[in-house]
Amino acid sequence: MPELPEVEVTRLSFANRIAGAHIEALRMGQPLRWPLGVVPEALVGRQVLGVRRRGKYLLLDLDHGILLLHLGMSGSLSFALRPAAPGKHDHFDMQTSRGLLRLNDPRRFGAVVHADSEDDPVAHKLLGKLGMEPLGPDFDLPRFQQGLVRRSAPIKQVLLAGDVVVGVGNIYASEVLFLAGIRPTTRASRLSRPRTARLHQAIRTVLARAVQQGGSTLRDFSNAQGEAGYFQLEAMVYGRERQACRVCGTAIKAIRQGQRSTFFCPQCQKP
Repeated sequence: MPELPEVEVTRLSFANRIAGAHIEALRMGQPLRWPLGVVPEALVGRQVLGVRRRGKYLLLDLDHGILLLHLGMSGSLSFALRPAAPGKHDHFDMQTSRGLLRLNDPRRFGAVVHADSEDDPVAHKLLGKLGMEPLGPDFDLPRFQQGLVRRSAPIKQVLLAGDVVVGVGNIYASEVLFLAGIRPTTRASRLSRPRTARLHQAIRTVLARAVQQGGSTLRDFSNAQGEAGYFQLEAMVYGRERQACRVCGTAIKAIRQGQRSTFFCPQCQKP
């Protein structure tokens, strides 16, 4: 699943090119996770003012309303001046005066949803419960501490939940906890203030580095220009079960938490 860094990398790869474009046509393929919410023809003529991100959602600000895009489990966006004809898994094409934005999604868990504004109940349902943005100025340490104190679940599960801090998905949760020296099974409410501060900084550091490296391409992720990411090549623990820790040499362990694989170093990460 594309995580926050991959979504941000996707945004950066086409936001400047589509800003100011007018929508000329819109084609919907097979149904996605949620309906568009308006007839496609209603969006023709509208202008794309810019592209923002909230968690794993991309928000295309229009001169009237917004489009919320989610890549789901296997989706990817492309933006091209001369695209190929739509294929079997191309379920959303938005032709603009500057190029065609296309959502390819083999599993169709992604979505494109129209809302009148972020205050619209449709948008609020998708965005209203999201936690703090980890790469933004509002990622406040005291508020982060307060959020963890109230949670008795394992810290990795709290990070994945997205209601304290948004966008720390499975790959990056393992990497963040390694950098912070925290065992993923440690209960969030047990973390001391110094350890919480290290975790707060580790979240910023790992996600920023992942964006810099173009995200992680484990299967088929690419940005809107078709470029793969490289963060997975420098992962410290994720996907490295039984391999030697890059810091201490201890074999990396893997466990299951909430149906997801978790990787950690039993020597470097303390309960």
